[in-house]
Order: sequence, then structure tokens, then C-alpha cells
Amino acid sequence: QVQLVESGGGSVQPGGSLRLSCTGSGFTFSKWAMSWYRQVRANERELVATISVAGVHSDYADSVKGRFTISRDDSKNTVYLQMDSLKPADTAVYICNMGQYTSRYYSTPFWGQGTQVTVSS
Repeated sequence: QVQLVESGGGSVQPGGSLRLSCTGSGFTFSKWAMSWYRQVRANERELVATISVAGVHSDYADSVKGRFTISRDDSKNTVYLQMDSLKPADTAVYICNMGQYTSRYYSTPFWGQGTQVTVSS
């Protein structure tokens, strides 16, 4: 069955960096667009970054543009989120999703369990 497993979260001071990873299994990873969401409150998920098949296109929420970078390594079935210049407002559970990307990202019901990122001094 489809599984998405995130890792790399933790606690960091403002201005610091983290790199999140999400490894997929149970599906042909290279044929799917991937994304990162974040959740602060229940039932409120914010789309943070998306990457299309083969990494041709990526897109970011305005709040993270210039600070976060999404990438993928299809040989490892893994999507990454490099987060730099972190702010306390970035504190959230970060969750990956597989989906489709045409003019915008379309999510599927397949989610990882999430990884906690805490930014505080």
C-alpha cells in the first residue's frame, strides 16, 4: 500500500536551517508530483511547496518563497524540503503528499504522518 514517511524535523533557533525528507513506497514515485504541507491547527493545512514530475516545475507559498527549496531524487523515492532562515511562524507539523500537477497541484488522500518543526529561541 502507499506509504509516505517524513523525517528531519526538530527544534531550531530563528535563522537556522533544517532539511526534511519524505520517502515514498507502494507506488511509482517518479510518476507523481509531490508536495509539502504544514499544519498548525487540526483540519487546517497550508500548502507550502510543490514539485512536478521530474522536477520540471516547483511552486511555493508566498510566506516561504526565497527561504525554502523543494527537490526530489527519484532514484531514492524521496522528496526534500530545505528550509533556511527559519522563523517562529514556520513552527508546524510538516506533512508530505503525492498528487498531480497541471496548472496547479491536486492532492490525493495519501499523507505521511508528519514531522514536527519548532522554531524558537
